[in-house]
Amino acid sequence: MSAVPSETAVIEIREPGAPDVLRPARRPTPKPGAGEVLIKVEAAGVNRPDVAQRQGNYPPPPGASDIPGLEIAGTVVALGLGVHRLKPGDKVCALVTGHGYAEYCAAPEAQCLPVPKALSMVEAAALPETFFTVWTNMFDRGRLKRGESVLIHGGSSGIGTTAIQLARAFGAKDIFATAGSDEKCRACERLGATRAIDYKREDFVKVVKDATGGRGVDLILDMVCGPYVPRNISALAVEGRCVTIALLGGNLSEVNFGVVMMKRLTLTGSTLRARSVEQKSAIADALRREVWPLLDAGKVRPVIHKTFPLKDAAAAHALMESSAHIGKIVLTV
Repeated sequence: MSAVPSETAVIEIREPGAPDVLRPARRPTPKPGAGEVLIKVEAAGVNRPDVAQRQGNYPPPPGASDIPGLEIAGTVVALGLGVHRLKPGDKVCALVTGHGYAEYCAAPEAQCLPVPKALSMVEAAALPETFFTVWTNMFDRGRLKRGESVLIHGGSSGIGTTAIQLARAFGAKDIFATAGSDEKCRACERLGATRAIDYKREDFVKVVKDATGGRGVDLILDMVCGPYVPRNISALAVEGRCVTIALLGGNLSEVNFGVVMMKRLTLTGSTLRARSVEQKSAIADALRREVWPLLDAGKVRPVIHKTFPLKDAAAAHALMESSAHIGKIVLTV
């Protein structure tokens, strides 16, 4: 294996702003700390938190790199103290707290998973952020069970396309998804949604209520918040749960807690980036046990919309902000 260079190509955020504030630069190659591995990156996923960080709205947690990028795939090239499972040459994908937009990136061993047999490196780089997020929110926090119904907002996003497939794979009965065009709705249905709802033309509350005989859904995975909160409450069944994972519609809303009490609802939410390695390791263990066999068999796979070379990260961000994509955007290194 070739020697690790002292410097690595990265994409920096020059200052908060539009996509063109992203610029290629060089930084010292990170050294893996205790329990970490150094990965030669072949591909890195692009996610909404990267855009928020670039805009100045989502600063990295204390101790994290200022270089954006939360998920990568590549080859292990060096080991920190205490690493016992991985070895140089292993092909992995990893969830990281930053520095994913780079040729080399350090990652906790506990947050690394093997590249699934059925997937390319580009596809593997599209897994960690979305699959960790969907698993911990839809199954751990949201407690989705076989035979239940779910409404997934943003169904054509990377999160949405993942959530639809996993809901289907784990036996959800009715899977509803909102999206912003007929093309995006049809894509959601091809992935396994029972009914996709064009939120620009249809009222998702009415569609869900009509389709469920007035009952509503057991779980909502929401990345909008803001004006969607009272509508989500209306669309939930008795004992329903709503898990908020993003704030695209704003972080404030007015809630009628009388309805929450009468229907015995659970309103919750979470973020992932600032959680401890131990917490993320537990999610990784669940994914390795429950989801990776599905990926290895090709029964579930990420939807890749487009790839860009690392140097063109600004163009990748511009595409993400346009919301014209279906599935994931990935940078290749």
